[in-house]
Amino acid sequence: MSLFFNIFARAQPVGDDTPQGKGTFQQQERQAGLLVTAELDKALEECKARVAAISKLCRAKNQKYRDIEFDLENDRELCLYGLQSENPPEPYTPSDVQRVTQVFDKPQFFVDGADANDIVQGALGDCWFLSALAMMATAKGLVEKFCVARDEVVGVYGFVFFRDSYWVPVVIDDMLYTSIPKFEELNKSERHLYHNSRDIYNRLARKGNKTLYFAKSGTEGETWVPLLEKAYAKLHGDYASLSGGEASEAVEDLTGGVATIIPVKDILDIDKFWHDELCKANVDRLFGCSFDSLDTTRSGEPDVKVSGLIGGHAYSVLRAVECRGKRFVILRNPWGKSEWTGPWSDGSKEWSAEWLEILPEIGHVFGEDGQFVMEYSDFLDCWDQIDRTLLFDSSWLMSSQWLRVATQPLPSAWTYGDVSFTISVPERTSAVIVLSKLDDRYFEDLSGQYWWNFNFILFKTGESEVLAESSHARLWSRSVNVELELDAGDYVLHVRVDRKYRRDNSLAYSMNTDQNKRKLSRVETERARGQSIATNINPKSQALSLPRPLAELAGKDLKTLSLEKKKAQEEAEKAKKKDEKPPVPAEVVDVAKELAVEPPTGDKTEETKDDEIKAAPADSDKDDEDKPDSENDVKDGEGESKPSEADEVKPEGGSKSLPPDSKPETVDESGPKDTKVDKDDAKADKKDDDKVDNDDTKEDKNDDDKDDKDDGSSSSSSSSESGSDSSEGSAIVDGDYNADDENAVFLGLRVYTKTSAPAVVNGQVRYQIDA
Repeated sequence: MSLFFNIFARAQPVGDDTPQGKGTFQQQERQAGLLVTAELDKALEECKARVAAISKLCRAKNQKYRDIEFDLENDRELCLYGLQSENPPEPYTPSDVQRVTQVFDKPQFFVDGADANDIVQGALGDCWFLSALAMMATAKGLVEKFCVARDEVVGVYGFVFFRDSYWVPVVIDDMLYTSIPKFEELNKSERHLYHNSRDIYNRLARKGNKTLYFAKSGTEGETWVPLLEKAYAKLHGDYASLSGGEASEAVEDLTGGVATIIPVKDILDIDKFWHDELCKANVDRLFGCSFDSLDTTRSGEPDVKVSGLIGGHAYSVLRAVECRGKRFVILRNPWGKSEWTGPWSDGSKEWSAEWLEILPEIGHVFGEDGQFVMEYSDFLDCWDQIDRTLLFDSSWLMSSQWLRVATQPLPSAWTYGDVSFTISVPERTSAVIVLSKLDDRYFEDLSGQYWWNFNFILFKTGESEVLAESSHARLWSRSVNVELELDAGDYVLHVRVDRKYRRDNSLAYSMNTDQNKRKLSRVETERARGQSIATNINPKSQALSLPRPLAELAGKDLKTLSLEKKKAQEEAEKAKKKDEKPPVPAEVVDVAKELAVEPPTGDKTEETKDDEIKAAPADSDKDDEDKPDSENDVKDGEGESKPSEADEVKPEGGSKSLPPDSKPETVDESGPKDTKVDKDDAKADKKDDDKVDNDDTKEDKNDDDKDDKDDGSSSSSSSSESGSDSSEGSAIVDGDYNADDENAVFLGLRVYTKTSAPAVVNGQVRYQIDA
């Protein structure tokens, strides 16, 4: 059965190139939608159910909805700022908080649908996000798909966003920050301007789009823009987290698409790029563009522009049109003003009477609304970077796997061979392969000391020629990818990781104000939730930070929950004993004990000392770390013991992504014991005997694993059917989970294919943390 459901209209095949003289609005009828997965269906239903439940409760008590998790009025600092709330790099000064029903006499979520001209940037530096909205608003019906449910009377709104490999529902209330103070806060001269009348002041100054502090709509009374911005801020913890970013990443978050950064100077064939890329804008891909901020050192002018355009600012490509032998690109500034002033700008000399006739054809009107026209040659000459996001329709399938990747401290070899993924494809297909790190925008202040960079190469299994390599446009991007055709078969992908120092990570933990402690709790929770997607994460490290699901608590008191947990543990123990293998022969136990025997006393050479260290018995804590976590363990992999199913941590929004429970084997204690073994060590061995895998006590492990003790792998395949990573086999992981997190990064591989069944993805990690 297909893992995708036809919830949204599927994109039609891309036709011939747009003929000369024809407009582009026919393109807007052939749209790709959101990445349609089983988890999207689940997220949509959950979002609708939450909105409906909130609406019912609020109506029952005759109150509008107030979101306690993101309360702009009572929890101002927490909603505005991250962990640096005392001395924020960009202080925000909203005057008040009002509901949309207070700001507008007749508010409407959409007025004639979403449109690019609806979007006006406010006091927040999120032009990249608003530029993405402008791109998507041009694609008919796309914005409406992730604005899921609402009750405008109660003031509750539900949205869905794509993060890492799964869809996340976000529900908010309708309160927004405003920039106009209350009448009582005015000075005497200001009150005099309004004839000392509170009613006149409220009617004239505190009403309408102009009073909103952050983003607003260009259409009076329309509310989807500020509310969607608020939901996106809640998704990432606060408004400050949205300051600065890439437009293509925002499109990914809103659609589940795949973003690629294209340096304009790297385009090989500009004609091919026009036909194969820009002419498909809003068909199955969206585009944004920008150029770097200009150096004003020499000019001394603070606001240097390039023909009216601003550096370090994201603009959206609305469409590309070929008309009367000329190629035009129509763009928009999310500010809703400040347009291109070069050739073909509004009112320029190029717009003769003959050319004015094409304005309706290309969908443009003159006016200071942020929308403008550029000829293709000027477009290529002006912009440094084009952000392209490929959208997916319901014919695509997705598989994914996430891993915690530990690396050696710097300086260390910059090499492939520490991380690999295998991909099994059932039939020939178009494919998009994406390697990305976790979206850490919420917990960026705790994301470590380094900026991370990575790339990959792809081989056909058993072949030595490189089949493909990831795109490379700029350093420190969130993801890299490659698009290609794959034949049925097996492939192996090798990853190379790089990083550079950026800060002391203890900075976030040194901010010990009460406000930051509260914020830190939420940030650590979100980090734990994000990291739990990795199949080789130690669940014990996440247990204290992850919240308990409401579904687990519903209708039960703590005593009942405790009894249920105890019962589950007992049943797990019974199942474990039932699946045990026969006891290990006494001879094997003897061999294991002999490995721990101390060498004869006397003078010891350096070599003897080394051998003694390797052979010395470990304490019980070390034994716990070194026991294999699966009966599928290989000789060169030693993993961490798995907890019982009752204690296992599951990521939010899907089935557990952790490896299956291992089935430890028991060791017969009836065999003779070596009298030279220390009593304390013998007790520790006895305590953990039920966790020992008899295959790993054999002598060949002692010989072989000394060379390969750092090798390990984690193997799992996942698809959108389960909503998260589902294991194809027991994960085999080697490494120190307590290793310094500064030398670890969470990487995920997503594979999109157009096949009858999803690709199978398995990941392996070779840890190189020194013991």
